Amino acid sequence: MAWRIEESVIRGEIDNRVRGRVTGRIWFAGCEAPLELNLAGDCWRDLAGRLLEFTNPAPKPAVLDDLESPQIGAVGDISASRKVKVPDIPMDQIGEYYAAKKPFPWHWGNSLYLEWFSESNGRVVIESASYELKIVGEPAWEMSVEEEEAQRRTNGELVTGFMAQLDEAVAAHEDTEFNEQSEKMAAEREVDSEWEEKPQSEAEADQMQARSDLLSDRIQARLKREGANADYETILHEEIERLHRELGEPEPTPKQLARNAEWIEEMNRASEEALKNPDPELEAELEAKHPLAERAFELSIQVQDTAEDEGWIPEGASQEHPAAELTGSIMTAAAKLAGALNGRRWPPGIDECAGIIVRLKKAREYLDDALRAMESCQDEKLVNLRLLGPILVEVIDLAHDADEIIAELRERLERRTD
Repeated sequence: MAWRIEESVIRGEIDNRVRGRVTGRIWFAGCEAPLELNLAGDCWRDLAGRLLEFTNPAPKPAVLDDLESPQIGAVGDISASRKVKVPDIPMDQIGEYYAAKKPFPWHWGNSLYLEWFSESNGRVVIESASYELKIVGEPAWEMSVEEEEAQRRTNGELVTGFMAQLDEAVAAHEDTEFNEQSEKMAAEREVDSEWEEKPQSEAEADQMQARSDLLSDRIQARLKREGANADYETILHEEIERLHRELGEPEPTPKQLARNAEWIEEMNRASEEALKNPDPELEAELEAKHPLAERAFELSIQVQDTAEDEGWIPEGASQEHPAAELTGSIMTAAAKLAGALNGRRWPPGIDECAGIIVRLKKAREYLDDALRAMESCQDEKLVNLRLLGPILVEVIDLAHDADEIIAELRERLERRTD
């Protein structure tokens, strides 16, 4: 758990005029001597080579006896260029504006973010959009864009790795079920020219998603019920066959099975060929990150860190606890947005539109869950409203932008299928 000490700051200074070294002093309410910093590394590009002074207009006393001085360690992320939306109305009114689908007043604020890792106290964070900031003098040196990018990658390596593993697990779970059904459906259809030319409709994609969700729920219920003795592959095939019987679907003919096997074999050959002779353009496309998915990813990390640092979720709390639902919903929404938007050219092909719409609608459901969870957190006074406000604004923005993409893709489908 990180130290979060921004409220008790009176003033401070961060000095990165010597390349590779960040020093500084921070004065706290109730403490006579300042906290001294001696850290390896550099600030982000906006503060690299510079001396920054900052002042808190409303400091609050705190007990910081266990925070040792000097703080010796390494720089995390240090920047004064993070932009956050600051509501111009009280928190309790934002929900009313959202329910009425009315834009609420806000302004952009510069958020100071100081993060370091010390040998004595671990991770320490100071984050505020209310400080007064001042750059003193001229920069001693300038950081290049390439140097900043390299540093950000290093700083975020551990967190990014964790989220990548999480996204892969979610995607693998969904895609296994989705691909199994796709193969079955391909085997059950007589694929003619009309089917090949006509893109999937949103209704058809919704139907496939509903079937996938039902299958997933049944598989998860059996895995939980059968415990350590559960065989996933057996359960998967049994539940697929059960769903076929319930829907009265005929067994695939030998001709359909043969066509399906040929299709799978062709896909495997194409995959092997792609591995042997990678296409740089295709690889770049697969690695592409959509800005909306990236924003959701960054928000999920921020909310997860804040919830942990502030102790929002009590030990042993269920998933229904509002703060747990808040963090979980935003994390799942981020994974859904990544699955829908990342790794493809934009705008997507017409044949991809329906599937993307369905995934975006699932992400929107989780964003709505997050908004409801925030209302509960506010009503039950479970979290600091000062920290909740920017999160609420960003979730609403993500939902709005997702709606705009859905509308754009629906328009493309309508133009193509009219």
